Amino acid sequence: MVPTDVSLYGEVDVLVQRTLGELGRLDIMVNNSGVAVVAPLVELAPPDWQRIIDVNLTGVFNGCRAAAPHLIAQRRGKVVNVASVLGAVGLPGYTAYAASKGGVIALTRTLGVEWARHNVQVNALAPGWFATDMTGEAFANPKIAERLTRDIPMRRVGEADEVGPLAVYLASAASDFMTGQTVFLDGGHSAA
Repeated sequence: MVPTDVSLYGEVDVLVQRTLGELGRLDIMVNNSGVAVVAPLVELAPPDWQRIIDVNLTGVFNGCRAAAPHLIAQRRGKVVNVASVLGAVGLPGYTAYAASKGGVIALTRTLGVEWARHNVQVNALAPGWFATDMTGEAFANPKIAERLTRDIPMRRVGEADEVGPLAVYLASAASDFMTGQTVFLDGGHSAA
């Protein structure tokens, strides 16, 4: 494990260089970072906004930017960016988080087009509500849990082991003709 502050390009570049040094090449870059502060916009402190954007969106940029020269030079690679259903649907209190993850979706679409000629596929995985450390407190409150799951047609949250197969697909040769796409893994939330 290499602790890395994804909001700082230099630290992400060190991580990529270490990967290259230890493994000899880089084939797959997964950008998975996320922080949130739940508050109405009028109560959200500007430093909280900046931190969310720095980690959630700039962190993905930094990962893509650090990996780009290596993936493009070898004319092969996969980038999987982790977005969120909240990048496509609204929920009060999640303004900064939603803006950052919506930015990840737009960045993914654009890089998918930009890097296609280099045989580098860039796609995003957009989870809905999952049982994680980050969401644990919200789902511990029955009233909040009911509010969050009522927008999910499947009427449940996702389990961690449901993410892996989609991530593997996006990182595998099975997705070689897919780029610039965001796949929502959200129990139908984004479709409702």
